[in-house]
Order: sequence, then structure tokens, then C-alpha cells
Amino acid sequence: MKKYKNAQTAFQDMFYKILLSGERINNTRALHHVVFQIENPMDNEITDRARNWKKEYAEKEWQWYLSENPSVKEIGKYAKLWNSLADKNGDVNSNYGYQWSRGRQLNRVISQLIYDSTTRKAAISIFDGKEYDRYHKDTPCTYSLGFNITNGKLVMLVNMRSCDLIWGFCNDQFCFSQLHRLVANSIQWPIGHVTYMIQSFHVYDRHFTMEVEPLLK
Repeated sequence: MKKYKNAQTAFQDMFYKILLSGERINNTRALHHVVFQIENPMDNEITDRARNWKKEYAEKEWQWYLSENPSVKEIGKYAKLWNSLADKNGDVNSNYGYQWSRGRQLNRVISQLIYDSTTRKAAISIFDGKEYDRYHKDTPCTYSLGFNITNGKLVMLVNMRSCDLIWGFCNDQFCFSQLHRLVANSIQWPIGHVTYMIQSFHVYDRHFTMEVEPLLK
């Protein structure tokens, strides 16, 4: 399994891996069943100049998740894409905070880890095939988030159905790292690595010509 020291090096390396080896599918190049690890998930800023990632927006998305409110009324002011994904009530399925609040999943994860540091049940379900009829406009890109304590640290597993490297990964990894820290602080264990398992990891046509800085080996 490939290991990266931070989100930026993962972004750099995966950009060229996808462009060079990805399968041409519709308007993307895509790799399937990609697995990699980020050793320091809190080193979560994408610094590549071509990407021009904005921490300020990623933080707004994180705060939206913390609200556990699926309404796009506020986040849609900063990223218009959310407005196009909303249902007639102005809600989406992809507010991960809304998803982890359902069934008190996040609270249960924290309680389980506090009660039993060896638990294998500390997981949050997001995409749910039994709810497929709800996904006519907005389908969550992440299947699940899992937590374990191993070698004295809290590690996280992010299992994704679909991930666009340029927009989706850059903002999602930031929010997932914030969740990782929230859980770690709640149970008072240090933060370990995060592992990503991505069914479809892709780059859209319009981003093929981005001059992403190559990762120096």
C-alpha cells in the first residue's frame, strides 16, 4: 500500500497516476479500487498553486457538517454546485454531518471507543443502498468511515464510492481530518494515520491540463 506523508503529496502523486494509468470513462480518467494511506492526516492543506485550494471554503464546509443540517441555504452561497444538487426543500444527502447525526452514529462511535478501545464496531454509514430512491439528485460519495485504536493511536478508514481528485478529495480530506481530530480529542487518544479505499478515483477532462507540481521521489 502506498503511503504519503500528507494530503499534498497524495494529491500530487495521484494526479499523475490517474492521468497516466486511468481508464478513459465518459468525461474522466479513472482508477478503480485505489488504496493508500496518509500518515499525518492533520497536515491537510493542499498547497499546489495550480489547484489554488482555499482553506477558508473547506472550513465552511466543515462547519456546515458540524451543523448537521442538510440545507444548502448557507453553503450554496460559497459553492453554487450545492444548489444544483438540492431537492425541492433545499436539502442534500451529502452533508456528512447530517448523515452521522442519523441514529446518533457519531455519538455512538465515541461512546464505543471510550467503553472498549478494542471495538470493531466504531463505524459511520453514509451511502446506503437501501435508500437509493432518495438519491435521484444527490448521491453521497462516501460509503463509510471506520475508527480503530491501534499501536496507541486512533486510525481512520475512509471508504469512498466515487472521488474526484481535484475538487472532491481536496475538500473531503480536510473535513475527514477534522472529524478524525474531533473523535480523537473526545476519547483522548492521539491521532494516527488515515487509510483511503476508493472505488473510482478520477479526474475530469477539464482538469487534464492543470500544471500540478510533480512529486519529487
